[in-house]
Amino acid sequence: MSTIEQHQPLGALSSRRLSAIARMGRLRVGTLILIRWIATGGQAVAVLAVEFGIGFDLPLAACFTAIAATAASNAWLARRRAPRARLGNQEAAIFLGFDLVQLTVLLFLTGGVHNPFVILMLGPVTVSATILSRAATAILVGLAIACITVLAFWHLPLPWSPGEFIQPAPYVLGIWTALSVSTVFISTYVWSVAEEARRMSEALAEARQALLREQRFTALGGLAAAAAHELGSPLATIAVVAKELSRNVSNDSPIAEDIELLLSQSARCRDILAELARRPEEMGGMPFERMPLGALVEEAAEHAKTDQVALSFVRDADADAPEPQVVRSPDVLLALGTLVQNATQFARTMVEVRTSWTYPEVQIVISDDGPGFAPDVLAALGEPYVSSRAGEEEHMGLGVFIAQTVLERTGATLNFRNSDGAEVVIRWPRAMLEAIEETESGDR
Repeated sequence: MSTIEQHQPLGALSSRRLSAIARMGRLRVGTLILIRWIATGGQAVAVLAVEFGIGFDLPLAACFTAIAATAASNAWLARRRAPRARLGNQEAAIFLGFDLVQLTVLLFLTGGVHNPFVILMLGPVTVSATILSRAATAILVGLAIACITVLAFWHLPLPWSPGEFIQPAPYVLGIWTALSVSTVFISTYVWSVAEEARRMSEALAEARQALLREQRFTALGGLAAAAAHELGSPLATIAVVAKELSRNVSNDSPIAEDIELLLSQSARCRDILAELARRPEEMGGMPFERMPLGALVEEAAEHAKTDQVALSFVRDADADAPEPQVVRSPDVLLALGTLVQNATQFARTMVEVRTSWTYPEVQIVISDDGPGFAPDVLAALGEPYVSSRAGEEEHMGLGVFIAQTVLERTGATLNFRNSDGAEVVIRWPRAMLEAIEETESGDR
């Protein structure tokens, strides 16, 4: 059952892929570098303006040492990482924490909380709330409040002219309280809004993916109808030629068995094409005939039986819950049959189909004693046009994709895993499985 290689369809990303991208980070290196260069330039201009424009006597050497530290770290980052690369959550938090400490040093040299530019302490925290995780933002909020506390009690005086201006303690406490509360409130508010926007974006991506899967499945339905029409004539020719060969070959001929196999397989193909071409109204209401779930599973697996692999059916009945009576849906029969057949192709000696049910849930487990799913394909099973038998042109890798798409449309969830072989676990909410008739009737 390890047959299905994976192929990521163009224009769609799986939820696992979206989660991986989210873990990679949302902040581009080029964006962070640009913001930090603007901050560095603004700090230099502000210090020079206060020193030479207003005439305050600032410790220029110490101030520009702090500014140079940011510039040096920015240049190092620009050399080490490409502008289009994305910083991980931890890396971005480290750089924003560095900026908080650097700004604290600069404010310590220029008046602490008495400096009107202390409001800039909110900048790195706001950026973190926009793009980083809740934990990283909480750490930076704590760091910002600690830095504000330090600036409230320890700092060099701002050289007001003429002489030093000392603000009363209640006013300093008010500034500290306002900055601390603003830091917590703004970071919480911005993170909540940004998280909601991220969820909406991911939901839109998931909806787009589902739509693309439905479009591909619809296209496959048209392809099946066209194939049924186009293959009729060459299949009839093959059957005629095979019959002629069978008449001209004696029963003890080495190729007699092969000719009989060719005849039986061409007959099976003819039956399949006839089933594809049959209109729903010609089926005498059969798709909506109810039957026990176990009987449906056994019927679905009928065509997957082989002489080489033993196929067993197990029903784990709940004494308190009757067996579900479900619609004999051709879609569900096709999907389950495909998964069972896939199991028999790669089992060594045995395939087991275990059906169980309770009042809230129905479960079908298809397991085999084969080599199991290959590690490189297990994480993304169910995408189309991929087969681990890449050298065999007849295997397009559509089987599991079609089966999964069909079953998910009925409300099922599929889980592929390895356990002494390969396992496919299919689960439905019982009420949803038993209501398939209403859904299909509405669709038709």
